Amino acid sequence: MSDARTPAQIEADIITRRERLAVVLDEIGVRVHPKTIMGDAKAKVAGTVDRTAGRAFVAVNRSVSDVKARFVAKDGSPRLERVIPAALLVVGVVGLLTVSVRRRK
Repeated sequence: MSDARTPAQIEADIITRRERLAVVLDEIGVRVHPKTIMGDAKAKVAGTVDRTAGRAFVAVNRSVSDVKARFVAKDGSPRLERVIPAALLVVGVVGLLTVSVRRRK
C-alpha cells in the first residue's frame, strides 16, 4: 500500500491547516486585546468585591444577631436584666462626656 499523496490532497491539507491557523490566531488576538484584558480584570475585581461584601454582610448580620440575642428573649420580649444595666451604662458615658465637654469650655 502506498502512502503517496497527490498534489491536490497536499494542497487541500495546506488549505485546511491554514484555516485552522487563522481561527487560532483570531482567538489569540481576542484574548490579548486590551479591551478583553481589561474586561477580564474588571470581572475578577467585581467578583472579589462581591465576595468581600458578602462576607462582610454575613459577619455584620451575625454580630447583630448575637447582640439581639443578648438583649431580646426568644419570644421577642426584652431581657430587662440586661437592657437596664446597658441603658444605665450608656447614660453614664454620655453624662461623663457632657461634663467633660462643659469643663473644657
